Amino acid sequence: MATRVRWFVLALVLAGSVAAVVVSRRTTPDSIGTAAGSAPAEVTTESDLPILGTGPAPSIDAADSWLNTAPLAGAESTAGKVVLYDFWTFGCINCKHTLPYVKAWQERYARDGLLIVSIHTPEFGYEADPANVAAFVAENAITYPVALDPEKKIWRAWDNHYWPAFYLYDAQGRLRLQHFGEGGYERREDAIRVLLGVDPASPRAVVS
Repeated sequence: MATRVRWFVLALVLAGSVAAVVVSRRTTPDSIGTAAGSAPAEVTTESDLPILGTGPAPSIDAADSWLNTAPLAGAESTAGKVVLYDFWTFGCINCKHTLPYVKAWQERYARDGLLIVSIHTPEFGYEADPANVAAFVAENAITYPVALDPEKKIWRAWDNHYWPAFYLYDAQGRLRLQHFGEGGYERREDAIRVLLGVDPASPRAVVS
């Protein structure tokens, strides 16, 4: 009888652990904020964006491992530009869900001065193959710069821990917004528009 009780308790603990994993994988920063009753503040002026960091963004040391561009090395390649850094990997379903928004921001705001720098850091072996990344980039019509980070050197330099992860820097090289996971698209676009000085009455990005 005691043995059966122990097995029953163990089964309950395992079931709870599995449920916790499922919940954690489906929980996004937005759902956490909503559950806590703290919806993100609106971004209508630059003063609505805190300065999260005053130093320049960490270096993107990808040598010649770039797609869609010549190597972007050194601070001079991003100086004076509003830059959105996007950490992702093509096998990540959450990254695939965010991709249409990133592409739409590129399409709408590149002419206003937005630079998107995409850092592809693989989670699994097949994602580390440059040919596989290049095929995904071509198939999905990704046109902004993509740095290949197969050994996670850039990931570690940024002390990043998430797929996808977004870091938005202003033209003075200051970190103004960061976001992990899905959701928060409107707020991110608002931040991009404010930092670029886009006319509030002008059209927004069209996500397809």
